[in-house]
Amino acid sequence: MIKTYVVDTNVLIQAPYALNCFDDNLVVLPVVVLEELDNLKKAEGEKGANARKAIRFLEQLRHKGDLLEGVELEHGGTLRIEKNFVDVLLPPDLPDEKMDNRILKVCKGLGGEVILVTKDILLRIKAQIIGIPAEDFTTEQVSEGEEQYIGRIDIYAPEEGFKEFKKKGIAIEKVYITNASGDKTTPELNENQFVILKADQSSKKTVLGRVKGERIVPLEYLKCKPYGVTPRNAGQYFIQEALMQPSDVAPLVIIKGVAGTAKTFYSLAVGLEKLMNAPAGEYRRILVCRPNAQFDSDIGFLPGDEQEKISPLMRPLIDNLEQLIDSNEEKRYEDEEELAGKIEEIFERGLIKTEALTFIRGRSVVKTYLIIDEAQNMTPNQVKGIITRAGEGTKIVLLGDPNQIDRPFLDERTNGLSYASEHMKGSSLCWQIALHAEECERSVLAMDAGKRL
Repeated sequence: MIKTYVVDTNVLIQAPYALNCFDDNLVVLPVVVLEELDNLKKAEGEKGANARKAIRFLEQLRHKGDLLEGVELEHGGTLRIEKNFVDVLLPPDLPDEKMDNRILKVCKGLGGEVILVTKDILLRIKAQIIGIPAEDFTTEQVSEGEEQYIGRIDIYAPEEGFKEFKKKGIAIEKVYITNASGDKTTPELNENQFVILKADQSSKKTVLGRVKGERIVPLEYLKCKPYGVTPRNAGQYFIQEALMQPSDVAPLVIIKGVAGTAKTFYSLAVGLEKLMNAPAGEYRRILVCRPNAQFDSDIGFLPGDEQEKISPLMRPLIDNLEQLIDSNEEKRYEDEEELAGKIEEIFERGLIKTEALTFIRGRSVVKTYLIIDEAQNMTPNQVKGIITRAGEGTKIVLLGDPNQIDRPFLDERTNGLSYASEHMKGSSLCWQIALHAEECERSVLAMDAGKRL
């Protein structure tokens, strides 16, 4: 049975290709959506770019037929623009002049099996109040939090297999996991998945490894101390392994975890190790970007040059550099002027640069160690744009916590970090790891808060 979907503007702003995602059903755009797209087409950043993409798509359809009558879509179904139903009555608490309520009028006036598709939770609630079914745009949604890929697993192996592990690794067919009943099963493992391998006869025998083809192999960088930093837990050993790999082996690294698990700290440590302590010309620079919901849309209106505009958002970067530049916790802040001078020198030499995501658009980034901090505040479309900007010799590191999202219309299932994680799972070019709350190393309080709050 053909359904009718009424699509809100915010769906197109986040996913400009969305109109092709409704199979063979009827898609209706209220004329007010065209007005909102018109108002947004000159906006800065991704919002304006996506509005323009949606407008260009509608122009292509206009050449194919009458949009008021309906035009066939590429993947089946029909799109039409609806300009009627302005006289449909809504409850008095929903004023006519609000754009959202004009969309509700169209839904109510169409009658039949009409479903409103919007990213706006409050609009979905208002739709329910007046009896209109409403849904989120689910095409970009990934699994619930606990079901999302974490890039690591605890498994068991026969004790005799540990003797040759450092030289040959162990075949996947020899390892197993157990269920609540104690039954053994062979786990489904993904390429580059990290493994805590435990001997089935001795709780004290544990090794760290990684899935490579049909075997689990030892970590290559287990004994490294990038920029003097020593891993403190299994998660950090896994981070180190992924980050230390050259860009042609691991061009994309995704690290998820709560605050205090050293995601940014360790990423910077490896970047500085590659540029300063082992300058083999692998990377030209470290480039750090940090998306921010309000900042990305308003950057063009802020005073100052690019660096002055983004400096408030990069304070966490400075905090991490202070710890890396001077590892002596007791004397680190005795001479803050000297410490600030050392950090300023790194920036003046061009070893580290900071940029806004807005300025990455359309560029090809070559031989760069690119860190995207707080990547959970990116949309799926943004993260796709970043990854496809990777030029020769570039390594992209996506960092973030899917539970800490500041951007409207994004959640744990629709943010760019989770989207990239689920869709790149199993790729030989992508290495992933999710850090546990108990691996927080910031402070005892931070660890306790991460578990409780």
